[in-house]
Amino acid sequence: MKSILAITQRSLCLLTAGLAAFTLNATAEEMTAFDLIAEGNRYVGEQSKDRVVQVRSDKSIGSLTPNTWHVVYYDPDATLKAIEVKFGAGKKLDVTRPIRLLEPITKGDEPLTRDQLKIDSDKAVEIASREPMLEKLTLKAVRLILERRSNDDSTPVWKIKLWAAKLKNPNDNVDVGEVVISADDGKVLKSDLKPDKID
Repeated sequence: MKSILAITQRSLCLLTAGLAAFTLNATAEEMTAFDLIAEGNRYVGEQSKDRVVQVRSDKSIGSLTPNTWHVVYYDPDATLKAIEVKFGAGKKLDVTRPIRLLEPITKGDEPLTRDQLKIDSDKAVEIASREPMLEKLTLKAVRLILERRSNDDSTPVWKIKLWAAKLKNPNDNVDVGEVVISADDGKVLKSDLKPDKID
């Protein structure tokens, strides 16, 4: 009887540990850009925390949620004023001091205004995918960049590049353009879409 009870307890412990690991992995893979900004603060100095100049993802694979992200913070102590934390599936992969030679000229090295960062990456993708020109397309992948709008406009914007399934071979995808969204209010500022490229 004791051995049955011990086996049952061991099985329950293993099941609980497995569920916890599964939940942790699912949560890590679904971290948004803003979640990663907060997580990245753990790997930079006090002078850089929350002083984000850019967040960008690699092209997503198999979904509209990117798995690999790069968060660039302002670092006054670095030669090129930047420190970058790279994430994969929500876990830190690397911390580097990237070469950003043009950014001081284009003001791309200035931190984004924190109180204007209201639209997170998941919401930005949702807004972009609702564009009327994308209505009949099957979206397959995205790549996102959060940065200032231009040299003269410090408004933080999401630049979202989209890929859709081809008509003749749905397993292939093609770049169908970009949507630019204000990270402050979610307004679509620019829509440069070419849905005819799926032919």
